[in-house]
Amino acid sequence: MNLPCILIPILVGIICGILGYLLGKLNSKEDDSLAASLQADLDACKANTKNLNTKIASLEADLAAAKASASVPKSFVSEAPSALFDSALAADILGKKIKQDDLKIVEGIGPKIEALFNDAGIKTWKDLSESSTEKLQSILDAGGENYAIHNPSTWAKQALFAYQGKWQELKEWQENLLGGKE
Repeated sequence: MNLPCILIPILVGIICGILGYLLGKLNSKEDDSLAASLQADLDACKANTKNLNTKIASLEADLAAAKASASVPKSFVSEAPSALFDSALAADILGKKIKQDDLKIVEGIGPKIEALFNDAGIKTWKDLSESSTEKLQSILDAGGENYAIHNPSTWAKQALFAYQGKWQELKEWQENLLGGKE
């Protein structure tokens, strides 16, 4: 047997193996970079989709509220509001200091829900009192599952009492509520 003839195919095989390994590593790094780029694009699309779904829910709620307001008696929404907010009277009756248009005085609304409503354009007691339960629920639903569990069915009426300065009526009604629910 001729030893150099046997070594040549072995050396060629080893060189090909090393080149194949190196090319595979190079290709793997390109795949990782591509995967990271695709994941970033996917995350951006998911965030955009969530924002669009929130806007759609808000628009659907506005549409439902517009339809509902056509059937809501105007006397409920536009009863004479108190022209001047009397924080001393409110504090005396409710037993705590009240700031005008603080949505958190509504039983069932906390700081996070207030922020969610403010982002949706509901910033005053009047805004809240004129909002349909469906609109409020859709805003909560769009905020995520932590908000979707709340029941805003009494919130507009509570806000109306506050808007009108009917602190005693608000207090009495809230005493009969459990977490803002009848």
